[in-house]
Amino acid sequence: MSATPPVIERYFRAADEQDFATLAECFTEDGVAHDEGETHVGHAAIRRWREAVAARFTYTTVITGAQHVGPDRFDVDIHIAGDFPGGEADLTQAFTLRDGLIERVAIA
Repeated sequence: MSATPPVIERYFRAADEQDFATLAECFTEDGVAHDEGETHVGHAAIRRWREAVAARFTYTTVITGAQHVGPDRFDVDIHIAGDFPGGEADLTQAFTLRDGLIERVAIA
């Protein structure tokens, strides 16, 4: 995934390892995560969001592509498979960075 900045690589590694404290620290203090129609703002809320996802579902993530789409914007395509409704999905995580950290991620 060399096309993406180190903070995005760290985000995915922390997610795979279920290290939600490290994952939250990848974000700015006022960072935003938007997923499944909900918005989570700040480190504590982002950590709770990821912990809740991990408690509900078990899944694997495979990165299938990454594009640099703007000065501070990166889209990362992933394929997930697990015990959630439907069992498989292809998603894009749209990252906006600020000062070397994730300012926003929108998952669609």
